Amino acid sequence: MPSPIRITSPQNPTIKAAKALRDARKRTKSGRMVIHGLREISRAVEANIQFEWVFLCPELMNDAAQRLLEELRGKETSLFEVSRSIIETLAFGERIEAIVAVARSPIRDLGSFQLARPQEPPLLAILETVEKPGNLGAVIRSADGAGAGGVIAANPRTDLFNPNVIRASVGTVFTMPTAVASGEELRRWLYEHKIVAYAACVDAEKEYWNADFTGPSAIVLGNEAAGLSSCWREPGVVPIRLPMLGAADSLNVSVAAAILLYEARRQRSQAASVPVSHLAR
Repeated sequence: MPSPIRITSPQNPTIKAAKALRDARKRTKSGRMVIHGLREISRAVEANIQFEWVFLCPELMNDAAQRLLEELRGKETSLFEVSRSIIETLAFGERIEAIVAVARSPIRDLGSFQLARPQEPPLLAILETVEKPGNLGAVIRSADGAGAGGVIAANPRTDLFNPNVIRASVGTVFTMPTAVASGEELRRWLYEHKIVAYAACVDAEKEYWNADFTGPSAIVLGNEAAGLSSCWREPGVVPIRLPMLGAADSLNVSVAAAILLYEARRQRSQAASVPVSHLAR
């Protein structure tokens, strides 16, 4: 990486182009995303994301930022040195760190989707028409923690690389296999791969702990307000519910996803610990 180019004006065309990526339409049109946060950028490096611009603020550099900068030096990217006031206009939220990056948004579709943990039956989280990027990011983070094979957004109403998705996932959106597809396309894909869809529905009879997640499983959750579409109420889909014993009739979608994913992990861990002699009886 060459020496950094110093930018002093917030009206610089490169700064204005980076700031424009707050808008979803600009991200889609340009095929770029903005990544803020040392952890998030580090995970993008780990996932071999293609960087285009890296902005650094010398005033905010610390040991962690310096180590990350060394990782970025091997990348084909342009490096810019900016003031704290400029880095603050590029950052998201109250957390201000020394480095902000702009990178190419990778294509994530079912054609290129490859499961994590291929040594075990698939375990997927599917979110239909999710609107809030924070929820999508939180589900990706839970899926990463629970050792899921991937997260698929069906007909999403937020883009996969929204800055708040990146932040809420603490960068695991880069390392966790993800894809975007239509609901019908996804139903066919699950059928072809012999993956059972378990749809979280408030009116289901089967409690989630009575579902068998030890085989190839997809946990399907709906929109924060409207729930799941009729696509997930057809034969072949197993409805399950999380009992609600208080006044509320549902949980936040990211909380529900975490409960279901960790129940699946519990079942799989328990099944793996059962002796073969016992299973043969």
